[in-house]
Amino acid sequence: MTSDLVHHGTSFDGKPLGFGTLSIHLGNGVDAETGAIRRPITLANAYALPYDPSDINWSSSDVNLYTRNGHPNQRYLEEKLARLEGTEDAVVLASGVAVLAATFTTFLNRGDHAIFSDTTYIAAYRLLNQILPEKYGIETTIVDTSDPQNVADALRPNTKLVHIETPANPTLKVSDIKAIAALVHEHGEHTGTETLVSVDNTFNTPYNVRPIDLGADIVIESLTKYINGHGDALGGVIATTKERTNAIRFTAQVNFGGIISPFNAWLINRGSVTLPLRIRQHNASALAIAKHLESIPSVRFVAYPGLESHPHHDVAVSELARPDSGFGGVLAFGLDTDHDGHNRFVSKLNVITSAVSLGHDESLIVFLGEDDERQYLYPPEFHRGFFRLAVGLEDTDDLIRDIDHALSESGFAVQ
Repeated sequence: MTSDLVHHGTSFDGKPLGFGTLSIHLGNGVDAETGAIRRPITLANAYALPYDPSDINWSSSDVNLYTRNGHPNQRYLEEKLARLEGTEDAVVLASGVAVLAATFTTFLNRGDHAIFSDTTYIAAYRLLNQILPEKYGIETTIVDTSDPQNVADALRPNTKLVHIETPANPTLKVSDIKAIAALVHEHGEHTGTETLVSVDNTFNTPYNVRPIDLGADIVIESLTKYINGHGDALGGVIATTKERTNAIRFTAQVNFGGIISPFNAWLINRGSVTLPLRIRQHNASALAIAKHLESIPSVRFVAYPGLESHPHHDVAVSELARPDSGFGGVLAFGLDTDHDGHNRFVSKLNVITSAVSLGHDESLIVFLGEDDERQYLYPPEFHRGFFRLAVGLEDTDDLIRDIDHALSESGFAVQ
């Protein structure tokens, strides 16, 4: 049964299998040598050559040749992620930043133009705003992609890529993927050039939102976050067509050497099995905490797409992939205090950990101060400093009590 699931994603009666079932069975199978019902970790660097290796393509990623070119644990994970994202293929690399760089450097050349969201992960911002223009002669434009008209106004004849991150890190701004994809592709038809839309879907995961279904060409996920879910392995994935993944593998994997390690690929594949269960809990707890924070007088603002008060709530609702999807586990909020008051609050937390990253089993909070280099791009309410809270899998009531206790202990009114 597992082999049918891997190749077709359908069950014995021909009906589509659910997301949870696919998360368990895709990328898994029986080991031919031992009979183990879990794929083993293959840590070899090199593989046996045929009798006559003279006609081998030494840059091939399709056969087991040399681990930098590709390896079994990577391919097992790619099988799964392509199906979950709804794409023809996927390529997994060493980190989320590696797949961002791979996307940009594979599909952009000197003289091309790219548009990107004004609020993105800091590495994406630096790649697009600084490194690509300065080192490679690629033109870039920053726009507020939460308004599709801003994207339309920035399009040029040489625009080859529009990259959006939604919800945006760390302000939780939401962009309308469907509207942006439609206007970008229409622009490409008029100019006679292919303009691609890439979406960083890390905050949502394919459980909550499937950008391909909304018209995107490329989906990017930092596997380090929710898809792994345990805070113990780095990885990233680009899900798109086979033609595009072949180009990415040749550039970023074989010749730039961005390969994921077999052990990390195995860890992420293992972690992804529980993705739907974990995401449902992240969704539920984050929404409950966001609603609670809105009721506290000393909380200056709360940004979470699941709140009706969020300016892009309706767009976020329209993008949900399934009836039980939600709005992710990350929210932002600020206190009505100064710089030290924010830090004082964090110091009183007991369950929530002060650390970067997100998507872990434990809740993580980071204070982003007033000197963030992108502060000028944020809405005014963020300018006095704020928190990014990545809600974990602890009991929701414990997290709320921890927040209330820390507020009280650091001198803030809770009621």
